[in-house]
Amino acid sequence: MANRNLSVLTTAALCAIAFFLGRGELGGAPAEARSGGLTALDYAEITQLINRYAYGIDTCANNGYDYANLFTPDGVFIDKNSDAGFAAGGRVLAKGRDALAELVGGGSRGCKTKLVWTDWSHLMLNHEITPAPEGAHGRVYLVQLGMRGPGSVDRHGGYEDVYVKTSEGWRIKSRTHVRNKAWHNPLLQTPDLN
Repeated sequence: MANRNLSVLTTAALCAIAFFLGRGELGGAPAEARSGGLTALDYAEITQLINRYAYGIDTCANNGYDYANLFTPDGVFIDKNSDAGFAAGGRVLAKGRDALAELVGGGSRGCKTKLVWTDWSHLMLNHEITPAPEGAHGRVYLVQLGMRGPGSVDRHGGYEDVYVKTSEGWRIKSRTHVRNKAWHNPLLQTPDLN
């Protein structure tokens, strides 16, 4: 009986120590900070950021600034999907808030110009988020509804992202639109553009 009580007390003490060490209350930093990891809240906020991205590009809401505000002030959108962008190894299509708003038809364009994707819907699927020194990296498939007309469903490459946490929450530092084959052939991987 004494051995059983001692075993229960030892287990309880070890659990309490592990709990308080994880919270940083016994002199250590929280587990997420020590490992450079992300919290469950970080993952949820980054996921919501990408959900808002789909609505922002599809609607040109707030004259394109609902889209642009998802990026950092110096955020960039990089094309490595078109023939020219792919051949160049990536080309910056927009950098900064006003250029990003114009990229989706807003800003000085006033959301009056019909863009190639105006009648499409962007779906981001299989979002992969990994911790990184500057914040987090992400990869996500891009599926387009309506690319070839009503009812069509097409995989349209994907995005490779860098996310950073700002005073206004998580934002996209860079988003690279990549072709399908760039993910399937290791020789065609996206170069580090940061």
